[in-house]
Amino acid sequence: MPILTKRPNKTPLGIYIHVPFCRSKCQYCDFYSLATKDDSLIDGFLDAVCDHIKEAGELAPGYKVDTVYFGGGTPSFFGGDGMAEILNTIRRNFDVVSDAEITFEANPDSVSDRLLRRLRAEGFNRASLGIQSDSDEMLKKLGRPHTYAQAVSAYQKIRKAGFRNVSVDLMYGLPGQSLQDWLSTLDTVLRLLPEHISCYGLKIEEGTPFWGMRDVLNLPGDDEQAEMYLSAVEALRSRGFRQYEISNFCRKGMISRHNMKYWTGGEYLGFGPSASSDFAGKRYTLKRDLQAYINGIRDGGDIMEDIQEIPLRERAGEYLMLRLRTSVGIAAQEYEKAFLLPFAPLEEVLEKHRRYYHTTQTDTGRWVLTPRGYLVSNDVITDLLLAQDQSEPMKRI
Repeated sequence: MPILTKRPNKTPLGIYIHVPFCRSKCQYCDFYSLATKDDSLIDGFLDAVCDHIKEAGELAPGYKVDTVYFGGGTPSFFGGDGMAEILNTIRRNFDVVSDAEITFEANPDSVSDRLLRRLRAEGFNRASLGIQSDSDEMLKKLGRPHTYAQAVSAYQKIRKAGFRNVSVDLMYGLPGQSLQDWLSTLDTVLRLLPEHISCYGLKIEEGTPFWGMRDVLNLPGDDEQAEMYLSAVEALRSRGFRQYEISNFCRKGMISRHNMKYWTGGEYLGFGPSASSDFAGKRYTLKRDLQAYINGIRDGGDIMEDIQEIPLRERAGEYLMLRLRTSVGIAAQEYEKAFLLPFAPLEEVLEKHRRYYHTTQTDTGRWVLTPRGYLVSNDVITDLLLAQDQSEPMKRI
């Protein structure tokens, strides 16, 4: 009861667990992960993460955890027992609210009834399933370790286990993919009736297997990708989905509460190799090396790759970059109060882009990007940052 009475004054906090294990690496993936089921590495990771959580919990007595997200890698490949142990460690060391959103990512090939029963029993209430495509030929090109039939089966098992908040990931702009192929994929997957859909355009990152093949992949051009994106926005809108972020769509009330923390400046703590945190005014990333992470936690060594205290003007820039990714957008009074910088120079930029249908204002006066604006968001934000850099701080009243 004493904890509950203090909660209204506590700061919301998200927790992210990076699980770096996969059955195999996809051709396009540049996230930190290892294609292994080495028991010694898995046990070392589990011990390190739990010890790290215990240490961090002592530093956050003024916080209430309202979201927990297990990403990767492939958390479902790691297994339900390990995830349950980590979640219980979080609960023992942090003030976790009763209605916290607790998400796990899964690949279809590693979803089982036993895994889902364990996770539901432990309080997981949201699943994110990586489907990517309904074409087995395309899945094979991408290096995905599953078929579409396995994806459907996994989705059905997730529903049968009692999950009422299910997200699916899809990709467009794939090798040899046409607009009609993409719309057909959307139509097929929408028949599953998920609450949330993430649609990502394929990006070829240096260091991935696809990088060396990029000239022969037969990828759709920029205009074709833009058409795929805008067509998806319209198709999902017509099926009752609200676009609340550049790549994310949901049914009413089913946004990803955890991911919204990243985009709206909320605080979060990351655990596991390569995980990032934004906590108590500082931002840092953990080493992108599992063994170095394990050794650092065990021996009390340095596990951070980068730590920075973010100046207020830089935070103001992040407010513009991140909020404009979302349907929340930005507002003059909010901006000026938080950062003591004038909004008028930014409004000139926003008005200019409104003429090109890149920006618009909501009924409450907040500025947001349009779907076409999302396609040129880098240009809009660059213009805003230039205007911000040239502005002088406002005087305190």
